[in-house]
Amino acid sequence: MIPLPSTRDRTLAVLGLGRSGLSACRALLASGARVRAWDDAPARRAVAAAAAVPVVDLECCDWQEVDRLVLSPGIPLHHPRPHRLVARALDAGVAVTGDLELLVENDPARGIVGITGTNGKSTTTTLVGALLRAAGVGAQVGGNIGLPVLDLLPKPGEDIYVLELSSYQLDLSEHLACSVAVILNLSPDHLERHGGMAGYVRAKARILRNQRATDWAVIGVDDDHCRALFEQARTERGRQVVPVAVGRSLDDGVFVIDGRLHDALGPVARPIVDLRPIESLRGTHNWQNAAAAYAAARVLGVEPRTAAEGLSRFRGLPHRMETVRTIGGVRFVNDSKATNPDAAARALACFERIYWIAGGRPKDASLEPLLPWLERVRHAYLIGEAAAAFEQAFGARVPCTLSGDLGTALEQAAAAAGREPEGGAVVLLAPACASFDQFTDFEARGDAFKALVAALAEPALEVGR
Repeated sequence: MIPLPSTRDRTLAVLGLGRSGLSACRALLASGARVRAWDDAPARRAVAAAAAVPVVDLECCDWQEVDRLVLSPGIPLHHPRPHRLVARALDAGVAVTGDLELLVENDPARGIVGITGTNGKSTTTTLVGALLRAAGVGAQVGGNIGLPVLDLLPKPGEDIYVLELSSYQLDLSEHLACSVAVILNLSPDHLERHGGMAGYVRAKARILRNQRATDWAVIGVDDDHCRALFEQARTERGRQVVPVAVGRSLDDGVFVIDGRLHDALGPVARPIVDLRPIESLRGTHNWQNAAAAYAAARVLGVEPRTAAEGLSRFRGLPHRMETVRTIGGVRFVNDSKATNPDAAARALACFERIYWIAGGRPKDASLEPLLPWLERVRHAYLIGEAAAAFEQAFGARVPCTLSGDLGTALEQAAAAAGREPEGGAVVLLAPACASFDQFTDFEARGDAFKALVAALAEPALEVGR
C-alpha cells in the first residue's frame, strides 16, 4: 500500500467504492486522513462498512469541511454531466482528484511507464512488465489492470510502476509525469464520457503532459489521431518520441512487417523476432502491442535479445483472443474484451470460417470497422441490447440469428460450426459492445463463455456434424 503523507489530518471524501475506491480508502485511513466514503449502490456501501471504511452520506455533507474529493474513474466528471455530488463539490470549491494523482503527489520520483489507447492496453502493460522483469529490472504492474495504483508496494525507488491508464484516470490527474508514455491507438470509445472524439483524444493525450527532456513517448502511428499526436510531440521540445507501426517500415522507431518485428532505433533497422509463431500475440493488433512493449523496454535499457525472448515466452491474458478449447476441430475463442467495433474487427481479421457471437450494450461508435471482415463470418449470433441494430446493419451481408443471450448463442453457434464441411471453424465471442446489459463486466461475460464452452460435450458436436 502506498503511504499518502500529504493527506494526513485532512478530510477527504471518496465517491465510488469499487476496486479503486476501496483501495483509496484503505490508503487514506492508513495515512491518517479523515475519510467520508460513499457509493450510490447499497451493496458497495455494505462491503465498505464491513471493511471498517467510514460510510457517510455525501448528500448531507458540509462540503466546506472537505479538503478534496477522490473520485472513482467510472463516475462522470464532465460528460454527459457531472455526477450530482461532483457538481456540489465543485460548486463549493473542493478539488476533485483520483487515486493516480494521489500516487504521483506522494511518490514524485517514481519511474512510471504509463500505457493508454483504445485497444491493447492490458496486453501491452503486461508485456512491458514481463520484458522489464526478464531483464532483471524491478517492475510492478497495476492501474486499470490488476492492482489499483495505491495497492502497489512502496519498494525502493528503482522499482518501476507499469500502469495501464484509462481516459477516465487521466482526466483525474494533473501532475502525472511518465518516464515512458505509450499511446497505442485511438478509435471512437467512451464518447459519451468525453463529449465526443475530440474530448476523448484530449483525455488520452494528457499522458504526455509534464514529461521531461529525459522522458520518452512511444506512439502508434497507424491511425490518424495518433499520427497527429506523434507529429505534435515530435515538434515539441522536452521529450524523446518513438513511432510504432504495423505493415510499413519506418526510418526510425519500431515496426512490424509480415509478422516480423524490426528495431530501427539505431542507425540500421534490424529484424528482431518473428511474432507469427507466438500464439498469444496472434493478429496485427497484437503485433502493435508487441512492438510498443518492445519499444518501451528498449528505451529503458533492455537489450534486444532479452526483449525478443520475453515476447516469445508471453502467454497472453484472459478474455483477449483466448483459445478456450478445441472440440471436434472447432476452436472456441474468448475475446470478451473486444468491447468496441474496432477491437472486434481486429479479432475477426485473425480467423476464417467464423461463427460470431456479438452484441451487448452498444457504444456510441460506428460499426464501419467491422464491415471489411464480414466475409469471414459464416453466421452471426446476436445478443443483448444491440442485437436488433446489429441485425439491421449486417443482415444483408451475413446470416444473422437473434439469439438473445450468451448461452443460446453459444449453443446455436457450436451446433452450426460442428457442421462446417471444410473444418477449421471458429466460434468467436467478440461482442463489439459493453457487457453491462447482461453482465457486471467483460470479465464476467468471458467467464460465462468459458464455463459454457467447458460444459459442451464432444459427442454433441460430433452428432451435429
